[in-house]
Amino acid sequence: MSKFSNKIRTFSALEVARLCGVVNQTAINWIHSGHLKAFSTPGGQYRVYAEDLVTFLKERNMRVPEELREDLTMPVDLDLALIVDDDKDLNTILKRLLERKIDALRVAQAFDGFEAGKLIAERHPAIVLLDLNLPGVDGLSLCKKIRSDESLGQPAVIAMTGIAQEEAQSQMTEAGADAFFSKPLNFEALIAKINALLEARKNAPSQGTEDES
Repeated sequence: MSKFSNKIRTFSALEVARLCGVVNQTAINWIHSGHLKAFSTPGGQYRVYAEDLVTFLKERNMRVPEELREDLTMPVDLDLALIVDDDKDLNTILKRLLERKIDALRVAQAFDGFEAGKLIAERHPAIVLLDLNLPGVDGLSLCKKIRSDESLGQPAVIAMTGIAQEEAQSQMTEAGADAFFSKPLNFEALIAKINALLEARKNAPSQGTEDES
């Protein structure tokens, strides 16, 4: 089982200013105004958590420095997949299929978007099989969350849907899905795609977006 380090990165107001390309007083003003979340050390110095700084930058459409992206990106568990589908029968069929066809792969299950988000944050699967029509948080919103939050490890996402394919495929591609399958699923093609995405992740962290019909 993969192990993760729970590193917590904080920045002083001066470091925030350097990262954002502003003077120190500007960063302090952000903090004083309540726009940038911070805490004070026993010595009275401000400290900002990396994730809070990223949230601040994204809310204002400001560039997120590469250093921050590296700090927040957790490694994924290359032996873990997550199936997200509220159809419990299909979810279980897929779990058994993946465990049987892909050596050493462990498979977690989620039946709604809220549960899926929690599992992704806690366990960092390398690949997520994501149904679009979910209770709670829908698949499209969850895919956007996965792609916008570097702390989730940027797993590969395979979208699955039984609704109108053309519109759904376009939406999920724009949201950052790596592949797309319509239901009923082509299990042989799905397994091949999962193997390819896992192999690509092991050999090179960056992956392009691909479609599968």
